[in-house]
Amino acid sequence: MNKDAAARLIELNRRFYQTFGREFSSTRMRLQPGVNRLLERIAAHESILDLGCGNGELARALARRGFRGRYLGLDFSRPLLQEAGALPDHFAFAEADLTAPDWPDKLNTEHRTLNTEHWSLVTAFAVLHHIPSRELRLDLLNKVHALLAPGGVFIHSEWQFLSSEKWRGRIQPWSEAGLTEADVDPGDYLLDWRGGGRGLRYVHAFDEAELNALAAASRFEVRETFSSDGENGRLGLYQIWERRS
Repeated sequence: MNKDAAARLIELNRRFYQTFGREFSSTRMRLQPGVNRLLERIAAHESILDLGCGNGELARALARRGFRGRYLGLDFSRPLLQEAGALPDHFAFAEADLTAPDWPDKLNTEHRTLNTEHWSLVTAFAVLHHIPSRELRLDLLNKVHALLAPGGVFIHSEWQFLSSEKWRGRIQPWSEAGLTEADVDPGDYLLDWRGGGRGLRYVHAFDEAELNALAAASRFEVRETFSSDGENGRLGLYQIWERRS
Protein backbone atom coordinates (compact mmCIF):
# COMPACT_ATOMS: atom_id res chain seq x y z
CA MET A 1 0.00 0.00 0.00
CA ASN A 2 1.38 3.42 -0.88
CA LYS A 3 1.59 6.21 1.69
CA ASP A 4 -1.20 8.27 0.14
CA ALA A 5 -3.70 5.39 0.39
CA ALA A 6 -2.63 4.67 3.97
CA ALA A 7 -3.07 8.32 4.90
CA ARG A 8 -6.57 8.35 3.41
CA LEU A 9 -7.55 5.28 5.42
CA ILE A 10 -6.14 6.76 8.63
CA GLU A 11 -8.18 9.92 8.02
CA LEU A 12 -11.27 7.82 7.23
CA ASN A 13 -11.05 6.08 10.61
CA ARG A 14 -10.21 9.29 12.46
CA ARG A 15 -13.29 10.93 10.97
CA PHE A 16 -15.43 7.94 11.92
CA TYR A 17 -14.36 7.84 15.57
CA GLN A 18 -14.65 11.61 15.94
CA THR A 19 -18.10 11.69 14.36
CA PHE A 20 -19.56 8.53 15.89
CA GLY A 21 -17.49 8.29 19.07
CA ARG A 22 -20.43 8.60 21.45
CA GLU A 23 -22.60 6.19 19.47
CA PHE A 24 -19.74 3.70 19.29
CA SER A 25 -19.10 4.08 23.03
CA SER A 26 -22.71 3.12 23.79
CA THR A 27 -21.99 -0.30 22.23
CA ARG A 28 -18.84 -0.76 24.36
CA MET A 29 -20.12 -0.42 27.91
CA ARG A 30 -18.86 -3.84 28.94
CA LEU A 31 -15.70 -5.78 28.23
CA GLN A 32 -15.59 -8.57 25.70
CA PRO A 33 -15.43 -12.11 27.18
CA GLY A 34 -11.86 -12.53 25.91
CA VAL A 35 -10.73 -9.38 27.73
CA ASN A 36 -12.47 -10.51 30.93
CA ARG A 37 -10.63 -13.81 30.66
CA LEU A 38 -7.33 -11.94 30.51
CA LEU A 39 -8.19 -9.66 33.45
CA GLU A 40 -7.65 -12.62 35.76
CA ARG A 41 -3.96 -12.61 34.78
CA ILE A 42 -3.24 -8.92 35.34
CA ALA A 43 -1.42 -8.36 38.61
CA ALA A 44 -2.50 -5.46 40.82
CA HIS A 45 0.93 -3.83 40.61
CA GLU A 46 1.46 -3.88 36.81
CA SER A 47 2.33 -0.75 34.85
CA ILE A 48 -0.11 -0.76 31.92
CA LEU A 49 -0.07 1.19 28.69
CA ASP A 50 -3.47 0.68 27.03
CA LEU A 51 -3.35 1.53 23.33
CA GLY A 52 -6.70 2.40 21.76
CA CYS A 53 -8.30 2.61 25.21
CA GLY A 54 -11.58 3.93 23.81
CA ASN A 55 -14.07 4.94 26.49
CA GLY A 56 -11.94 3.59 29.36
CA GLU A 57 -13.94 0.45 30.09
CA LEU A 58 -10.77 -1.57 30.74
CA ALA A 59 -9.55 1.06 33.21
CA ARG A 60 -12.88 1.03 35.05
CA ALA A 61 -12.79 -2.76 35.28
CA LEU A 62 -9.25 -2.63 36.68
CA ALA A 63 -10.28 0.00 39.23
CA ARG A 64 -13.18 -2.19 40.38
CA ARG A 65 -10.72 -5.04 40.87
CA GLY A 66 -8.48 -2.94 43.12
CA PHE A 67 -5.69 -2.32 40.61
CA ARG A 68 -2.88 -0.37 42.32
CA GLY A 69 -0.31 -0.03 39.55
CA ARG A 70 0.10 2.69 36.92
CA TYR A 71 -2.25 2.89 33.96
CA LEU A 72 -2.18 5.18 30.92
CA GLY A 73 -4.80 4.89 28.19
CA LEU A 74 -4.21 6.39 24.74
CA ASP A 75 -6.76 7.00 22.00
CA PHE A 76 -7.14 9.39 19.07
CA SER A 77 -10.88 9.89 19.55
CA ARG A 78 -11.65 12.81 21.85
CA PRO A 79 -15.36 11.86 22.10
CA LEU A 80 -14.39 8.39 23.32
CA LEU A 81 -11.87 9.76 25.83
CA GLN A 82 -14.50 12.14 27.16
CA GLU A 83 -16.59 9.09 28.06
CA ALA A 84 -13.81 7.67 30.27
CA GLY A 85 -14.84 9.64 33.36
CA ALA A 86 -12.95 10.23 36.60
CA LEU A 87 -10.77 7.53 38.13
CA PRO A 88 -8.12 7.46 40.90
CA ASP A 89 -4.88 9.37 40.30
CA HIS A 90 -2.87 6.33 39.18
CA PHE A 91 -5.12 6.17 36.10
CA ALA A 92 -4.59 8.67 33.27
CA PHE A 93 -5.77 9.15 29.70
CA ALA A 94 -4.30 11.06 26.77
CA GLU A 95 -5.15 11.79 23.16
CA ALA A 96 -2.61 10.26 20.77
CA ASP A 97 -2.55 9.05 17.17
CA LEU A 98 -0.77 5.68 17.09
CA THR A 99 0.07 6.15 13.41
CA ALA A 100 2.04 9.34 14.14
CA PRO A 101 5.80 8.66 14.27
CA ASP A 102 6.36 10.65 17.48
CA TRP A 103 3.51 9.44 19.67
CA PRO A 104 5.78 7.75 22.29
CA ASP A 105 7.57 11.07 22.91
CA LYS A 106 4.39 12.42 24.50
CA LEU A 107 4.63 9.76 27.23
CA ASN A 108 7.85 11.34 28.50
CA THR A 109 6.85 14.98 28.15
CA GLU A 110 3.23 14.92 29.30
CA HIS A 111 3.03 12.09 31.83
CA ARG A 112 6.15 12.20 33.98
CA THR A 113 3.90 11.91 37.05
CA LEU A 114 3.39 8.25 36.18
CA ASN A 115 7.15 7.73 36.63
CA THR A 116 7.26 4.95 34.04
CA GLU A 117 10.03 4.66 31.48
CA HIS A 118 9.17 1.08 30.56
CA TRP A 119 5.87 -0.69 30.96
CA SER A 120 5.36 -4.24 32.18
CA LEU A 121 2.21 -4.67 30.07
CA VAL A 122 0.98 -3.06 26.86
CA THR A 123 -2.53 -3.83 25.64
CA ALA A 124 -4.17 -3.10 22.28
CA PHE A 125 -7.64 -4.56 22.09
CA ALA A 126 -9.26 -4.18 18.64
CA VAL A 127 -6.60 -1.71 17.49
CA LEU A 128 -4.07 -3.27 15.11
CA HIS A 129 -6.72 -4.08 12.51
CA HIS A 130 -7.31 -0.32 12.09
CA ILE A 131 -3.65 0.36 11.20
CA PRO A 132 -3.22 0.34 7.40
CA SER A 133 -0.17 -1.30 5.76
CA ARG A 134 2.39 -3.73 7.09
CA GLU A 135 4.92 -0.90 7.30
CA LEU A 136 2.83 1.13 9.77
CA ARG A 137 1.92 -1.96 11.79
CA LEU A 138 5.57 -2.93 12.15
CA ASP A 139 6.46 0.63 13.13
CA LEU A 140 3.84 0.53 15.87
CA LEU A 141 4.97 -2.90 17.09
CA ASN A 142 8.61 -1.86 17.19
CA LYS A 143 7.61 1.12 19.33
CA VAL A 144 5.67 -1.21 21.65
CA HIS A 145 8.77 -3.41 21.93
CA ALA A 146 10.88 -0.38 22.92
CA LEU A 147 8.35 0.75 25.52
CA LEU A 148 8.15 -2.63 27.25
CA ALA A 149 10.47 -3.62 30.07
CA PRO A 150 12.60 -6.76 29.50
CA GLY A 151 10.26 -9.73 29.72
CA GLY A 152 7.28 -7.43 29.31
CA VAL A 153 4.08 -8.63 27.68
CA PHE A 154 1.98 -7.30 24.82
CA ILE A 155 -1.64 -8.49 24.70
CA HIS A 156 -3.83 -7.68 21.72
CA SER A 157 -7.01 -8.78 19.96
CA GLU A 158 -8.12 -8.54 16.36
CA TRP A 159 -11.69 -8.43 15.10
CA GLN A 160 -12.62 -11.55 13.12
CA PHE A 161 -15.56 -9.93 11.35
CA LEU A 162 -15.40 -12.38 8.44
CA SER A 163 -16.63 -15.11 10.80
CA SER A 164 -19.94 -13.25 11.16
CA GLU A 165 -22.63 -13.26 8.44
CA LYS A 166 -23.91 -9.96 9.82
CA TRP A 167 -20.57 -8.19 9.46
CA ARG A 168 -19.76 -9.74 6.11
CA GLY A 169 -22.97 -8.06 4.96
CA ARG A 170 -21.52 -4.68 5.98
CA ILE A 171 -18.57 -4.88 3.55
CA GLN A 172 -18.67 -1.96 1.11
CA PRO A 173 -16.91 -1.34 -2.23
CA TRP A 174 -13.73 0.71 -2.08
CA SER A 175 -15.32 3.26 -4.39
CA GLU A 176 -17.31 4.45 -1.34
CA ALA A 177 -14.00 5.78 0.02
CA GLY A 178 -12.67 6.98 -3.32
CA LEU A 179 -10.26 4.05 -3.58
CA THR A 180 -9.89 0.89 -5.66
CA GLU A 181 -8.82 -2.68 -4.91
CA ALA A 182 -5.43 -1.83 -6.39
CA ASP A 183 -4.91 0.89 -3.74
CA VAL A 184 -5.21 -1.45 -0.76
CA ASP A 185 -3.63 -4.70 0.48
CA PRO A 186 -5.06 -8.23 0.53
CA GLY A 187 -7.21 -8.61 3.63
CA ASP A 188 -8.24 -4.94 3.71
CA TYR A 189 -11.96 -4.14 3.92
CA LEU A 190 -14.32 -1.19 4.15
CA LEU A 191 -17.23 -1.66 6.56
CA ASP A 192 -20.21 0.60 7.09
CA TRP A 193 -21.75 1.75 10.37
CA ARG A 194 -25.47 2.43 10.82
CA GLY A 195 -25.85 3.80 14.34
CA GLY A 196 -26.79 7.48 14.58
CA GLY A 197 -26.04 7.91 10.89
CA ARG A 198 -23.96 6.13 8.29
CA GLY A 199 -20.21 5.94 8.57
CA LEU A 200 -17.32 4.00 7.06
CA ARG A 201 -14.38 2.25 8.72
CA TYR A 202 -11.21 0.66 7.42
CA VAL A 203 -10.49 -2.79 8.91
CA HIS A 204 -7.85 -5.41 8.13
CA ALA A 205 -8.74 -9.11 8.49
CA PHE A 206 -5.88 -10.86 10.29
CA ASP A 207 -5.31 -14.57 10.54
CA GLU A 208 -3.01 -16.27 13.03
CA ALA A 209 -0.21 -16.80 10.50
CA GLU A 210 -0.03 -13.10 9.64
CA LEU A 211 0.06 -12.11 13.30
CA ASN A 212 2.78 -14.66 14.03
CA ALA A 213 4.88 -13.22 11.20
CA LEU A 214 4.48 -9.70 12.61
CA ALA A 215 5.53 -10.94 16.04
CA ALA A 216 8.71 -12.48 14.66
CA ALA A 217 9.52 -9.35 12.64
CA SER A 218 9.16 -7.11 15.71
CA ARG A 219 11.15 -9.38 18.07
CA PHE A 220 8.28 -10.84 20.06
CA GLU A 221 7.55 -14.44 20.97
CA VAL A 222 3.94 -15.59 20.75
CA ARG A 223 3.06 -17.24 24.05
CA GLU A 224 -0.65 -17.91 23.55
CA THR A 225 -3.42 -17.61 20.99
CA PHE A 226 -7.13 -18.09 21.57
CA SER A 227 -10.51 -17.15 20.08
CA SER A 228 -13.43 -15.60 21.96
CA ASP A 229 -16.35 -13.15 21.73
CA GLY A 230 -19.58 -13.03 19.80
CA GLU A 231 -22.32 -15.61 19.58
CA ASN A 232 -20.02 -18.07 17.87
CA GLY A 233 -17.06 -17.46 20.21
CA ARG A 234 -14.87 -16.60 17.20
CA LEU A 235 -15.35 -12.86 16.73
CA GLY A 236 -12.05 -11.98 18.41
CA LEU A 237 -8.58 -13.46 17.92
CA TYR A 238 -6.38 -12.88 20.99
CA GLN A 239 -2.64 -13.25 21.33
CA ILE A 240 -0.14 -12.82 24.16
CA TRP A 241 3.35 -11.83 23.05
CA GLU A 242 6.49 -11.66 25.19
CA ARG A 243 9.22 -9.13 24.48
CA ARG A 244 12.48 -10.66 23.31
CA SER A 245 15.69 -8.72 23.92
